[in-house]
Amino acid sequence: MKKIVILTGAGISAESGLGTFRDEGGLWSQHRIEDVATPEGFARDPALVQGFYNARRVQAAGARFNAAHAALARLQRDWSGDVVIVTQNVDGLHEAAGTRDVIHMHGELAGALCAACGHRWAAPAQMAPAEPCPACAVPAGRPDVVWFGEMPYHRDAILDHLSEADLFAAIGTSGNVYPAAGFVEEARRSGALTVELNLEPSAVVSSFEETRFGPASEVVPLWVAELLDRAS
Repeated sequence: MKKIVILTGAGISAESGLGTFRDEGGLWSQHRIEDVATPEGFARDPALVQGFYNARRVQAAGARFNAAHAALARLQRDWSGDVVIVTQNVDGLHEAAGTRDVIHMHGELAGALCAACGHRWAAPAQMAPAEPCPACAVPAGRPDVVWFGEMPYHRDAILDHLSEADLFAAIGTSGNVYPAAGFVEEARRSGALTVELNLEPSAVVSSFEETRFGPASEVVPLWVAELLDRAS
C-alpha cells in the first residue's frame, strides 16, 4: 500500500470549537444557508455575508488544531508513500498541525477573491461589504470560499489522486454534500481500500469497507498508529 488519500470534513475540526452546519447554538444556527453561503445571498445582502465570514474568520483564528489534525500530519510525515489530504474545511488547522500541500476543495477563510476579475489575495480580518480588489479596484471582494451552487476547487486533481489511491479514508464527513460524498465510489472503482472514521455513520457509510466511530481526536490517532505500526 503506497498512496493514501484522505478526505476531511467539519467533524475533524468540531473538537477544536469550529461548529458544523448542524450544530445548535453556533454561527450557522443563526442564519439560513441560503442567506450566507450562496452567490444569491451575497448579491442580496453583501453586508450580512461579509459579517458572517468576518465572524468565522475570527473564530477560526482563535482555534487550535486537535489530536486528529496532529495524527494526520504525523502520518504524512512518517508514511513511506504519499499521503494526500483533501479537505472540505475552510480553516487552516491541518496546516497549523504541520500537514503540507493540503487541497482545500471549498477554499479558505484566510483568502479573498474578486468577483469581477478573479484576483486572489490574503483576506483582512474584517472585509467590508464593498471590499475593493487590490488588482482592479472594483468593490467586488468576497471570501474565497466555495458556496452552495458553485463548483469546488481542484476537482480534476482530486479525481487524479483518487484514481491512484491504495487507501481512501473519509474523516468527519456527513456524506450529504456532493461531489465529495461520491469520492468513496471513485476510490473503490480504482481498487482502493475504503475506510470511514466518523462520530456517527455518514449518509454513504454502506460504501465503505471499514468503519470506525467515535470522536475524531480518539479514533484518528489510533487508526494512524495502527497504519504506521503495520508498515514498520
